Amino acid sequence: MKRGFGSDNHSGFSPEVLQALTAANSEHALAYGDDEITARLEQLIRDTFGPQARVYLVFNGTGANVLGIDAMCNSHEAVVCAETAHINVDECGAPQRVVGCRLLTVDTPDGKLTPALVKTRLHGFGFEHHSQPKAISISQPTELGTLYTLEEIRALANLAHEHGMFLHVDGARLANAAVALGCTFKEMTTDCGVDVLSFGGTKNGLLMGESCVLLNPVLDVDMKYRRKQMTQLGSKMRFMAAQMECYIESGMWRRNAEHSNRMAQLLRSEVEKVEGVKIMYPVQVNSVFAQLPCEVWHRLQQRYFFYDWDEEQNVVRWMCSFDTTEQDIHNFVNALKEEICRK
Repeated sequence: MKRGFGSDNHSGFSPEVLQALTAANSEHALAYGDDEITARLEQLIRDTFGPQARVYLVFNGTGANVLGIDAMCNSHEAVVCAETAHINVDECGAPQRVVGCRLLTVDTPDGKLTPALVKTRLHGFGFEHHSQPKAISISQPTELGTLYTLEEIRALANLAHEHGMFLHVDGARLANAAVALGCTFKEMTTDCGVDVLSFGGTKNGLLMGESCVLLNPVLDVDMKYRRKQMTQLGSKMRFMAAQMECYIESGMWRRNAEHSNRMAQLLRSEVEKVEGVKIMYPVQVNSVFAQLPCEVWHRLQQRYFFYDWDEEQNVVRWMCSFDTTEQDIHNFVNALKEEICRK
């Protein structure tokens, strides 16, 4: 596939990861997480997020989200999320099938929930005919590339806790958010009252594997059995742990996220110079959403792979990766200009 702007999942993985995997491959080790590397990672997660944090490695982001929701909700309960949330749009109903709970979606102008928006779904408590609201789930950053401030996350956590609920954060791109906000992972999660975090890295230079991090010890009940039943327990877990350990300890998470964010800003600045193209949302992390004539982006897709986001509004999404180069962006923008001129 030609280098493009379809997804930060399309890039390969960082060289540091290969070194970590090679080192982990030198000897035998106990399976299913009973190895020294996984033990080191568990301590590193506590050092990163706080002493109460517990990490459960899984194969993918959907596994992390579903495992986290399963920790928070019973089948008669519900999760409040944005209409655009990944758990609602791109996980094929996995939370509903596996956990059995409902998703109570809320339309948002920018992908972000607010206490006022969430309150529209907070009713029916104690009424046996209604699914009981039990959790709020947000993506940080959102699926539209927008960011919650620390104060906004804290306000949602406070609202959840006032109603006996929990706050979950889908952090598939958490590194990009932390870099953009200039804060630590702990400041953006534990210190804001987040209860459960899906902490990812495959969109930022890892080869495979994500994690569900429980920040509220109340939820750490039978999690090892839940993960096993969800078929998310890796036998050679040390290789997932080695990647995540390298990701955090070496500072790779920060370097890669800084670069992809910076490339998105360059893409935004270059695209804004092109007549007939409109940037739809603030570019805060590594995604750019643009509106342009449909015949233009249809032709451009023949040259570069990227996703159309909203066909009715002619909005497309362009993602930058840790290995996106300035030349990649200049080549792409030149191709865009050519197709605009053909219009």
